[in-house]
Amino acid sequence: MSEMGMQGFMAPAANLEEAESASAIFAAPQHALGSENARQPIGFVRDVAGSSSAIALDLARLEQCSSDLDPSVSLSGKVGSQIKIRVGNSWLLASVRTQRQDTSVDGGVVAQIDFLGEGEEERLTGKIYGFRRGVTRYPVPGALVYPATSNDLRQIYASDGRTNISIGTVFPTRDIRAGLYVDALLGKHFALLGSTGTGKSTAAALILHRICEMAPSGHIVMIDPHGEYSSAFRVTGQLLDVSNLQMPYWLMNFEEHCEILVTSSGTDRQIDEDILAKCLLAARMKNRLAEQIGKITVDSPIPYLLSDLMIILQNEMGRLDKGTNSIPYMRLKTKIEEIRSDPRYQFMFSGMLVGDTMAEFISKIFRMPANGKPISIIDVSGVPSEITSTVVAVLSRLVFDYAIWARDEETRPVLLVCEEAHRYVPSEKNSDGSSVGRILSRIAKEGRKYGVSLGLITQRPSDLAEGVLSQCGTIIAMRLNNERDQAFVKAAMPEGARGFVDTIPALRNRECIISGEGVSIPMRVSFDELEAIKRPASNDPSFYELWSKTGGEDRAVERTVQRWRAQSR
Repeated sequence: MSEMGMQGFMAPAANLEEAESASAIFAAPQHALGSENARQPIGFVRDVAGSSSAIALDLARLEQCSSDLDPSVSLSGKVGSQIKIRVGNSWLLASVRTQRQDTSVDGGVVAQIDFLGEGEEERLTGKIYGFRRGVTRYPVPGALVYPATSNDLRQIYASDGRTNISIGTVFPTRDIRAGLYVDALLGKHFALLGSTGTGKSTAAALILHRICEMAPSGHIVMIDPHGEYSSAFRVTGQLLDVSNLQMPYWLMNFEEHCEILVTSSGTDRQIDEDILAKCLLAARMKNRLAEQIGKITVDSPIPYLLSDLMIILQNEMGRLDKGTNSIPYMRLKTKIEEIRSDPRYQFMFSGMLVGDTMAEFISKIFRMPANGKPISIIDVSGVPSEITSTVVAVLSRLVFDYAIWARDEETRPVLLVCEEAHRYVPSEKNSDGSSVGRILSRIAKEGRKYGVSLGLITQRPSDLAEGVLSQCGTIIAMRLNNERDQAFVKAAMPEGARGFVDTIPALRNRECIISGEGVSIPMRVSFDELEAIKRPASNDPSFYELWSKTGGEDRAVERTVQRWRAQSR
């Protein structure tokens, strides 16, 4: 820094406390404080506010730091970097949100910063220890600003002893590991957001693999709408699709029955639902389990035969005292017959699924016991599109209902992960009133009380239901190209992370901003490279390479048509 620049920076800090602090810094051992650049101030505090402040930076000092071997020091003062401010015997850490040229200040640059937290200084080594989020003592205008070194960040991002998983490297360092506190991450839900092509699916697989490695007896259920994750968890997961899911239809509650069986609308729909409720309850009552239990409702998960339901509908239709004509009964009968005869629905409406297999089904889906495979990947890509949301609703509700009724048992938390979450929990303007949106919203609001954790993965956070994202205690944001999505995420981020959020459009692939309960302070992270065998099948096709190959197209078309006609995969 020039002599004039140094005078300009030292003048505002002429109070005794700052002078003593500066003396202590320059007198500290060289090995403790790192390079010369790290020991010299780069600016001073200009304005102070509750959560953020303004600092003046010396452009010449920033140029000097840019060639430093320490990557953290070399980026000091730049947007998205961290700086530190001495307050008494403590260091206050902040991130730089914006920069602008201002010739009215010495150095010529004014930056807005967000306070992240504070830590004590170890006098002999100069290291920061006991770092904690939040600010108890603010700096005064004129306090000196210094670069945050990699050694500083290593202390700040070090684990505080809680169980954590390592997922990558803290930017801009080369070797500081980024960890997620598992209990805080799962206990208060999390969301993984990112535009298509940013590595979102691979990042999700990485996080889930790390959790499975840490807890091989865990209980994770993942809804996979595109069949991407089966290849990633072929070794460590239970893979379920329409060929082996075998989800009994009688597990559906009344609302879910109506979504599949009732096709009418308006006043006709209410008539059909009333008829279905009466006949469905009568069909459930025919099972001997109903006699043992006593009073049951139309929602009770009691097995019944579709043939019994059809007979009851037929008998009710023949009654002379029925309150309507026969058309509603015929609509319901026609829909049931259609589903029974359609091979696409056999995974759910097969005649082989009438036995009481509820305990076995829940054990299989929730991985209880895990038997070395703590995650079940439920591929719903082969489910007919008209009932996909209902199938997801049934699975999600089973997770929540099981948690409620298992309160008298030793708690077995379950993590429910939903890929393409905006399809199932849409915003009010896109909502179709389906049951899946209501149950997932309820899990977001109440699930943590019962040991149900929710992980939402989406590329369109602005299309999520209002309030659901705000229920996620940890937000992992990758690059988002849409301005509406950026604004939505920014509103959900804590105040101290706003500077990081502004860098979301500039993130590279496999980079993210993490903030919330799962980390000590907001951080920018470069994800680890995931082994090929553990990656999801989500790579974009290479048009040039595939179009450069020729031969065998006619046979491929024939095989495709055969599968298409057979409605199989």
